[in-house]
Amino acid sequence: MVKQQSRIWTGVYVIGDLLATVGAFGLAYFVRFHSGLFEVTKGVNPFSQYLLLVPVMALLWPPLFYAHGLYSLRRIRSRTDELFSTVWAVAMGTAVMLFMALYARVYYLYGPPEQSGRYEYSQLVLGLFVVFDIVLLSATRSFIRGRRAARWRRGLGLRNILIAGAGQLGRTVADKFIDHQEMGFRVVGFLDDRLRGEFSGHRGIPILGGIDEIAGVVEVSPVDSLYIALPLGAHDKIRALVSYANREGLDVKVAWDYLTDAALHAGVEDLDGMPIINLSEPPIRGWNWVCKLMMDKAVAAALLMLLSIPFAVIAVFIKTNSKGPVFYKQQRMGLDGKPFTIYKFRSMDHDAEKETGPVWAVDNDPRRTSVGTFLRRFSIDELPQLFNVIKGDMSLVGPRPERPSFVADFKERIPKYMLRHKVKSGMTGWAQVNGWRGNTSIEKRIEHDLYYIQNWSLSLDIHILWRTWRAVLQKHAF
Repeated sequence: MVKQQSRIWTGVYVIGDLLATVGAFGLAYFVRFHSGLFEVTKGVNPFSQYLLLVPVMALLWPPLFYAHGLYSLRRIRSRTDELFSTVWAVAMGTAVMLFMALYARVYYLYGPPEQSGRYEYSQLVLGLFVVFDIVLLSATRSFIRGRRAARWRRGLGLRNILIAGAGQLGRTVADKFIDHQEMGFRVVGFLDDRLRGEFSGHRGIPILGGIDEIAGVVEVSPVDSLYIALPLGAHDKIRALVSYANREGLDVKVAWDYLTDAALHAGVEDLDGMPIINLSEPPIRGWNWVCKLMMDKAVAAALLMLLSIPFAVIAVFIKTNSKGPVFYKQQRMGLDGKPFTIYKFRSMDHDAEKETGPVWAVDNDPRRTSVGTFLRRFSIDELPQLFNVIKGDMSLVGPRPERPSFVADFKERIPKYMLRHKVKSGMTGWAQVNGWRGNTSIEKRIEHDLYYIQNWSLSLDIHILWRTWRAVLQKHAF
């Protein structure tokens, strides 16, 4: 039933995409030639000529969208990721159409006069089409997504989840599904050997049996996906669960305990013909590293130019409000555990830590100046770190850097803590936009940092930057 519904919704998305695309093409033609916004100097080719491209779109767009994962119907997918996939698919499809139009134009260039201009298409029409298509596709997909979410909230079309493991990791997985019902999942129960009989369940979700009783549980309970939330030491049980799920056609997903089992992206190296697995290979390398570096430098340089006058105004306020320098310099630990000097606007009294030494800042810290309180409220004090990004000490997005004294303590207490230093520190990060900033749970911050490292992409960076900006606009301390 669920797979049938997935096919139906895929068809709805395909039809919606094609309608939005044809509508965008017609709108682009109208705006170019009949809106009066653009001067018409070479005459107007009839719309019937442009309609010749519609079959091309109908043939190109579905496979392009499929290739970019836009019909996989993943229920856990960021809108930023979908937007980037949509932009790439539309750009590639339009490029193919432009190439075909230019080829046809050259082919008929020396033909009869009535044929030579037949396949000329306005490049402005195609440019407007790209913009309109992305907007209409996003709106159409948002509407369809809203209708799906409404069905899920009514309990229709839900995917039933069985979680193997009722420990802390399994309960955390269950919490995510319960707290985000808009994703369309229902947790039917847990499988657990150790806790069976010791506790009745979690947030109304029962333990349905032991790990080895999965066959009986699936027979009496509807299950579409199996989430394995067991420690990696239970590899025999994990192997048996995966074997059963594959045999019965269940989707299988494994939740990792990042603080216990996480490692960076594994890579295979060659040692004189002998394959060696590298468990500490840097996750951002090659072309990905170049793209991230280019984005960091370009965005940081542009922001510094735009903020040059506001920076000067802030400096005047800081100097007139209290004694001391405008900028505050502090040692932090960055890439590969190497120290660097971080820059901030000074928000506290000069020599605020002279007597206490390095301590965590707290809400309503009495050491803050009046100007500093305002700067901290909107995180404006962090903006000089753009200079660190230009220097190469930091990235726009990444784990927040800590002071060396704190790092020395954390790496002794928290497993895998130093893995976060395999990428550049960031001005903002996945932990910060999820509320784990400053004097909060260091374990949760590390968990989010490692998730970011494991799942890095440019679209995730942009998603984090957008959420950071949105938090500033909403006057939240992120």
